[in-house]
Amino acid sequence: MINLASDNVVGASREILDAIAAANAAPEASYGADRFSREAEARLGQIFERDVKVFLVATGTAANALALSAFTPPWGAVFCHEESHIADDECGAPEMYTAGAKLVGIRGEAGKFSTHDLEHALKRFPRGVTKAVQPSLVSLSQVTECGTLYTLDEIKALAAVAKRYDIAVHMDGARFANALLSLGCSPAEMTWKSGVDVLSFGATKNGALACEAVIFFDPKKAQDFDFRRKRSGHTLSKGRLFGAQLLAYLEKDLWLANARHANAMAKQLSDGFAKMNSIRMPWKTEANEVFAIMPKRVSDAFSQAKIFAAPWYKESISLPHNEHIKEDEHFLRFVTSYATKAEEIETILKTARAA
Repeated sequence: MINLASDNVVGASREILDAIAAANAAPEASYGADRFSREAEARLGQIFERDVKVFLVATGTAANALALSAFTPPWGAVFCHEESHIADDECGAPEMYTAGAKLVGIRGEAGKFSTHDLEHALKRFPRGVTKAVQPSLVSLSQVTECGTLYTLDEIKALAAVAKRYDIAVHMDGARFANALLSLGCSPAEMTWKSGVDVLSFGATKNGALACEAVIFFDPKKAQDFDFRRKRSGHTLSKGRLFGAQLLAYLEKDLWLANARHANAMAKQLSDGFAKMNSIRMPWKTEANEVFAIMPKRVSDAFSQAKIFAAPWYKESISLPHNEHIKEDEHFLRFVTSYATKAEEIETILKTARAA
């Protein structure tokens, strides 16, 4: 069986498991006061080139929803892509954790929206008008739900619009490392130097067992976050098991090595699909996700060979305006990971060519 339906289907990296076992072996301070969590926060400060405030949680949904809640009152509005993860895949958690704030979806091809799109959306909710929710935050997905990336110039431009309207910028970095390597920039350049206020720093999809970090680039903005995390049930009593994961993830650049391999495997798959006339890819492969539209006979061959990908939305608003998926075609998403083997990619390509 080859399963590329998600990068969540694979287990944790051996280095992460070893670190958990080592941290488990001796007593440590509880509720995040342990040395592992402190060292991980210090390491993140080095990586991001400034003092940061870090809060560890178990899931990406919690990281995103809690980060949004730190900047958004119940009468606030969060501006995001209409098909973003926070809008489509978190079961109302952002609304719950903000006590009812409104998510305002913005349309755009390839999972991204432009400064023009953002300005148009912001103007619909004028500041100080009682009947309207108040603009509070812009959320950008990096990598997007279409496997695409915002360039540094795009992030800066969108953040500049947000600052002009006096609202904060959140980045959903569930696949942060994959994006970072593709852009060839530093963590600081892709975040606070480009105007990002708070980051959901993903580790789980890239080799951790269950560990995500909410990173504030201005510690003053995180003053009440301890209470938010505790109230949400994400203050782990044995917090060292979070800290040990994150520290192992960052040490010896495991996070970059894992993402580099995943990206390389996605490129190998994408390059192979690009040579097949019957398969087309609506979006450029920019990280570790490959989206492919193919004849049903090809996807049937995958099923018979026990090759699994995720069926994607045929009516996605992110598709190019001239792209139409026919009745006899399937739209699939393939997600590579640190554990994907080059031989598996070749098997997928061989199966597709044969079909």
